Amino acid sequence: MSKHRLSRTGRYIAWGAVGAAVVAGGVVMAQTSMAATTWPAQRTFTGRAFDACAAPSAAAMKAWRSDGYYGAAAVYVGGRNRGCAQPNLTASWVKTVSASGWKLVPIYVGAQPPCRTGTSKEKITAATAAALGASDGNDAVARAAALGMKAGSAVYLDMESYDITNTSCDNAVLTYVRSFTKTLRAKTYRAGYYGFTSSSAKAVATATNRTDLPGNLWYALYDGKATTTTDWPWAAGLYTDHSRGHQYTVNSKETRKGYTITVDRDAWDGPVAIV
Repeated sequence: MSKHRLSRTGRYIAWGAVGAAVVAGGVVMAQTSMAATTWPAQRTFTGRAFDACAAPSAAAMKAWRSDGYYGAAAVYVGGRNRGCAQPNLTASWVKTVSASGWKLVPIYVGAQPPCRTGTSKEKITAATAAALGASDGNDAVARAAALGMKAGSAVYLDMESYDITNTSCDNAVLTYVRSFTKTLRAKTYRAGYYGFTSSSAKAVATATNRTDLPGNLWYALYDGKATTTTDWPWAAGLYTDHSRGHQYTVNSKETRKGYTITVDRDAWDGPVAIV
């Protein structure tokens, strides 16, 4: 997802600083087993997906759907660090594109790591991590719901690259992520997480303490391989049962049925929004 969260330039500077991507993933339990909670059946999609900085027009989405190459699209529903305005992203748009067959993947660009280089409109600190995770989780649910994405939907928290060897920074990020996840689950939304395989995704995937970590992992590994299995670098038993997404190519300028959009390509085998 290039500019989609912060800025296209900032993303690649950060990505290069942390190092080439090397996948990382780990799953906790399916989020449908919480006691005393009746969860809607999970809506999953398996196939090709794309994400673009701004949601394309309904006309472009209709044309691209008729092309048949992609079946799901990720959209940036909110977060103070969301990189692009979203003039097309309304409840009406969601209803229209869903009716045409698209599956939607909601992304929320919340607070970013305290040790991350560059500026962010909202950053995590050790003191505020838990409270920020809760407030951002509540905001993510409210924004998804306002777009017509119902309880049971998956919402993916976007975390950019950072130095995971910085223990205090890493601990603050994981505290924030756990709080965000708990908040979503309390409102019967499934928690997902987007990150880089060399840093932010790796931190979640390899965390020894698995408590309250997201149940779905969307990993950025730019190897050009449209798969969620053959390049999976962690234990084969992690994030199974339709719990993975793989962003494998960025900044792909594509023209389909007369509409040109710059997208990042994803291989998808995981939960999406329930509309």
